[in-house]
Amino acid sequence: MTDDVLRAVRDLLPVLAQRAQQVDESRHVAAETIDELQSTGVLAMLQPRRYGGAEGDPVEFYKIVRAISGVCGSTGWLTAVLGVHPWHLALFDERAQDDVWGADTSVLVSSAYAPMGQLVPVDGGYELTGHWKFSSGCDHAEWALLGGLRFGAEGRPVDFLTVLVPREDYTINDVWDVMGMRGTASNEITVAKAFVPEHRILRNYETAQLRGPGQKVNSGPLYRMPFAAIFTSTVTAPILGIVAGCYESCVDVMRERVRLSLGGGRFAEDPFAQVAVARAASEIDAATLQFERNVRELWELAQGGAELPMSMRLRLRRDQVRATERSLEAIDLLFKMSGGNSLTRGNLVERAWRDAHAGGAHVANEPERALTLYGRGAFGLPVEDNLV
Repeated sequence: MTDDVLRAVRDLLPVLAQRAQQVDESRHVAAETIDELQSTGVLAMLQPRRYGGAEGDPVEFYKIVRAISGVCGSTGWLTAVLGVHPWHLALFDERAQDDVWGADTSVLVSSAYAPMGQLVPVDGGYELTGHWKFSSGCDHAEWALLGGLRFGAEGRPVDFLTVLVPREDYTINDVWDVMGMRGTASNEITVAKAFVPEHRILRNYETAQLRGPGQKVNSGPLYRMPFAAIFTSTVTAPILGIVAGCYESCVDVMRERVRLSLGGGRFAEDPFAQVAVARAASEIDAATLQFERNVRELWELAQGGAELPMSMRLRLRRDQVRATERSLEAIDLLFKMSGGNSLTRGNLVERAWRDAHAGGAHVANEPERALTLYGRGAFGLPVEDNLV
């Protein structure tokens, strides 16, 4: 099935490339594009088979995300995040999965994981109130996964939860007007005293311990993968794809370009440009190779039913943030190498530079946090973090 998805996506790439400028200007990926992505099967690659999904190889999912991101960063980002939420939903109670997919397995889910919601216990569940930023693709979704804190009798937070909320229980505020990833429409969500039944709650601690009620019905290896590995890889894969796609296009253009200053001559014969290309290519290769190696090794262990060692989970986080850093270093080299032409609004290099840096600002791409965790583990110190 993965080969079929890849072929369908490859056929769609020229169309997505043609729409990229309009996506950037309109701040929105069209519903038509989401429908086309749905038809390729990419958004269901990590969805359970019992709900019409492929329950497939995450390495292949991220490879396809990178390909889409290479022609349109915003579309690639939405493919990644809307495509990963079926994996997370599969960890919830079976009743929550039925709530979303029972009548229509193509229903999409967005997210805003920051713990901005307040959960007050009531009969049968909780009352949720909160305001969340950065819910990418929420206009295309019928449900949202939202982060919240459960408060105890003394008014102090006692648990960090993810809650599943239907579209009729929240409002979307159209505020997304930013410098990069403009088409992701990562708008704000507001909930006011919505009832959330117990079965639509997932404790983040249990998720970090590789436990969840959904694993009773989704027992395959895909759902034994760590949330941190899947989630953080999801926000790095598009950045890698954006920069790799920019590199290919940039080299193609520069191969025939002639300088109009600095003595003229073919750009390709400039030794400084040659060095910049070499450095950028090396950063992209290193990032991609480490990224794929780590996801593949965890996936193979999960397939074999083996323990997923903390050392490997920490290595994945280390290399995931370094992949983002390397990608940004590469795009900076390409931007500088392209000279004044890269400043033009709508230029491919200019858009890729904005999109890559916008994606790099995501909290999961903060290098110091992840590298500190790896260093603690290397020194034998305890590591306690939900993003490992």
